[in-house]
Amino acid sequence: MSSSIDEHIANIRATLPSSVRLIAVSKQVSAEMIRLAYNAGIRDFGESRIQEAATKQAQLQDLSDITWHLIGHLQSNKAKKALELFEWIHSVDNLKLAQRLNQLAQQLGVTPKVCLQVKILPDPQKSGWTVPELLADLGELNQCQFLQIQGLMTIPPLGLTEAEILHVFNSTHDLAKQIQLQNLPNVQIQELSMGMSGDYQLAVQAGATMVRLGTILFGDRQ
Repeated sequence: MSSSIDEHIANIRATLPSSVRLIAVSKQVSAEMIRLAYNAGIRDFGESRIQEAATKQAQLQDLSDITWHLIGHLQSNKAKKALELFEWIHSVDNLKLAQRLNQLAQQLGVTPKVCLQVKILPDPQKSGWTVPELLADLGELNQCQFLQIQGLMTIPPLGLTEAEILHVFNSTHDLAKQIQLQNLPNVQIQELSMGMSGDYQLAVQAGATMVRLGTILFGDRQ
């Protein structure tokens, strides 16, 4: 299996510009498999569940240069644990959660890097700000001085055509530029976390700086 993981990773990295960070989505993937991906050069791993991530991090603590990314929905009652385990939180999806994380980050003495999750198109399956909601909340987000608000994260709704998916990614890129023009000192949107196994090439085309790839690296989950 290790050689095929090595090959998958080498092949995919060959298709990515050097400016794009490859986050290996390792949810439901064993610590051993993460170790193989690490040996193939991956240093960024994305997890969705706090408890699962905590177990794997304990098994992999000898790999001290891994950066852990939380990419799944975060309930505010798990916010403290998330700050203890993750350097990046991609799924900050509402103002109340951002304010809770900011308050806890101050208490814990950490400054996590975060992405704001945005819904470009209506999608009952996903959480996140709509574009008007996010623009309305920017002033209050700018007060969250213990968070490093560095990016936007988006996931297109299921069932779109390639052209529609590309539109979602391009719109996210445009929104990032619009936010940057406001010159908010604590909301510096330089990262675009977008693109998964099925659509990451479209995301890269639209300016993604981070892609979240699981199935294409590790195969189907159980």
